[in-house]
Amino acid sequence: MTFRLPPLQALRAFEAAARHLSFKRAAAELHVTPAAVSQQVRQLEAWLGQTLFRRLTRAVVLSPAGEALLPAIQQGFATLAGALAECRRSDPVAAGSVLTIQAPPTFASRWLVGRLPQFAAQYPAVEIRLASTDDSVDQLGADVRLDPAAHDPLQGGELLAIRYGRGNYPGWQAERILTPAYIPVCRPDLPGLMSPLSSAEEIRQFTLIHDATLRNSSLLPGWTQWLQLAGVNGKPVRRGLHFSNTVLAIEAALAGQGVALVPSVLVEAEIAAQRLCQIFPLSLVSPYAYWLLLPRRAELPAALRAFRDWVLATGLQS
Repeated sequence: MTFRLPPLQALRAFEAAARHLSFKRAAAELHVTPAAVSQQVRQLEAWLGQTLFRRLTRAVVLSPAGEALLPAIQQGFATLAGALAECRRSDPVAAGSVLTIQAPPTFASRWLVGRLPQFAAQYPAVEIRLASTDDSVDQLGADVRLDPAAHDPLQGGELLAIRYGRGNYPGWQAERILTPAYIPVCRPDLPGLMSPLSSAEEIRQFTLIHDATLRNSSLLPGWTQWLQLAGVNGKPVRRGLHFSNTVLAIEAALAGQGVALVPSVLVEAEIAAQRLCQIFPLSLVSPYAYWLLLPRRAELPAALRAFRDWVLATGLQS
């Protein structure tokens, strides 16, 4: 069977640019220049005979054709990644293999833990030990070198880590799991709420819940940046409730204390169960991503490769 397909690089460039709504951020992820991403997207548009983006002065937005194509491309990449992972399992994972994973508390509890049974079903020979660490964010965007001894008290096996940052980790092989997009959420029965809001300006009438995970909160996507993206002018937004991590901000929203701006991938279950709702259809893409850190070796053990392939494919579907 012969498939007539465009170049893979053009598809990757489109998927990254569509996910970030930015050629610059897509270029950083793909380790190419923004001009190269733009050229690859135009190559795909010429191949399709369709415009995939509307190019504004300082931004790009998806055209109707681009919106229709994006989920199919992402599903295709996920299917391909899964098939490749299945093929690589010809190198069997040794019985008794142990993986110790060091991960941020919020990501571990609200994203990873619920998905680990899928990995366990595919690789029953691998024992997973999950260690939560508060040292999970690149403070001020600085590069961080992880200490392999940091997996105490869970000793033994291979150590790998998940970090939230910019992706530059000396001595480690870093692969992006996912880039979160921040959305405004609250309880559906929040007093005074008429959801969805007709304008972003209306969100100011509610108590705003702030996630102050980073010491320098200006580096984390927050309400000031979200309102600027929505075209709402004004001074930086500081009023409201401030919490030291994302878990507390989500819990405050669940308790009906206001509207929180949190990563959509961390509240999927609450939105699906209608315990939370997104009250305005605008997301703010984070300048940070969740990264999988692996030891730099010529050849990784089969258990490490299996987890890497699984978590990257799972992140692509989020």
